[in-house]
Amino acid sequence: MNTPVTKNDRLTVHIEDLTHDGAGVAKVDGYPLFIQGGLPNETAEIHVLKTLKNYGFAKLINVVETSPFRVDAPCPVFGECGGCQLQHLSYEGQLAWKENMVRNVMKRIGKIDAPVLPVKGMEKPWEYRNKSQIPFALEDGQVLSGFYQSKSHRIADTNTCLIQSDEADRLMREVKENALQLDLIPYNEDTKKGQLRHLVVRKGRATGEVMVVLVTRHPKLSKKDAIIELIRKVEPNVTSIVHNVNKRNTNVIFGDETNTLWGKHVIEDLIGNVRFEISARSFYQVNPEQTEVLYKQALDYAQLSGDETVIDAYCGIGTISLFLAQKAKQVLGVEIVPQAIEDAKRNAELNGFTNTYFEAGPAEVIIPKWYKEGKTADVLVVDPPRKGCDEALLNTIIEQRPKRVVYVSCNPATLARDLRILEDGGYKTKEIQPVDMFPQTTHCEAVAWLELV
Repeated sequence: MNTPVTKNDRLTVHIEDLTHDGAGVAKVDGYPLFIQGGLPNETAEIHVLKTLKNYGFAKLINVVETSPFRVDAPCPVFGECGGCQLQHLSYEGQLAWKENMVRNVMKRIGKIDAPVLPVKGMEKPWEYRNKSQIPFALEDGQVLSGFYQSKSHRIADTNTCLIQSDEADRLMREVKENALQLDLIPYNEDTKKGQLRHLVVRKGRATGEVMVVLVTRHPKLSKKDAIIELIRKVEPNVTSIVHNVNKRNTNVIFGDETNTLWGKHVIEDLIGNVRFEISARSFYQVNPEQTEVLYKQALDYAQLSGDETVIDAYCGIGTISLFLAQKAKQVLGVEIVPQAIEDAKRNAELNGFTNTYFEAGPAEVIIPKWYKEGKTADVLVVDPPRKGCDEALLNTIIEQRPKRVVYVSCNPATLARDLRILEDGGYKTKEIQPVDMFPQTTHCEAVAWLELV
């Protein structure tokens, strides 16, 4: 294998960009080297750790010329924990990189020439997560908690997380300190022994309501009353304590059995003027402040006058649907998860919306059925998972030809791919607005506005 560098080489390189997981990228005679901790526009001394046919990995030894956007990461486990990738890049620098990343992806993958606007960021890009999923481990008799190390299932032990709520921090510390006395022995993935798998904390930003979910391996909690007493003492705002049982040998967090130990089975939150009930396993955006920004952008691009029928594919629990229902004549939501559809119906009722209709099933099956029934869309909104839209759904959009499409994306690469398909099918991308939902990380959401040509 001939490469321009070999293992253990020490080089001075210019770092050009960042990867999707935050590593610096330098090229030696066109050969990419990924350098953890490097930032764009830096010159650095590196030590080559590993070379493969098409790329290699290197360790940052010394920064010779420093990026003006480099800052000291405030988190003590930054670089060890896999939760954040960009704390060493100022927030101004993060927003600039994300805007450039979205623009480059649109051109490279989608050949899309629509304007990409500056990223809409946060005034305070910390403590924004309203949901924390905290794993535990037992090592040498000590309980560890925190978040997984990058590309690993080893825990980076910490007592605080700078992007989660104070409530989650307090509960994490107290459960860790008292776990053994409460017979909550951390579960071991290798030996399949132990009880406590995860602590999940959810908070309603607008209401202040807090839900605590204990995910355990067995249904029996031998010290249930003491657990409830501790949680209520630590967090006076707790309104819901829930027990989820996951018996499977899996890294999926939740199991199928969920029981309420104390209080309500849901908490409530507001996005704008719309109220939502959130259960232990509901999908709900983790940054409600920026979710409102994202949804307002989608509503703006939908350009609703009150006479339109809107179809919301991938509607989930109805978050975008109900935002749209404030301005639309009718909103039809489709989602493949039946429980989410039940949540969407309940949330519509909670807010007094009578102009919504929700149905469970694959969007590419349900939407053509609706068209045959005469339920046609003026505007179609999609908010798919990271893998992007199902190809069959894209074909359905092209066949049914709604005059406007609003695409809400959590993955700019699959957005660019799907926009290319829609443009080839008769649509034109008018504008793309990135929104920073996950400060301190490399993730960036975006909303695209398309019109039928």
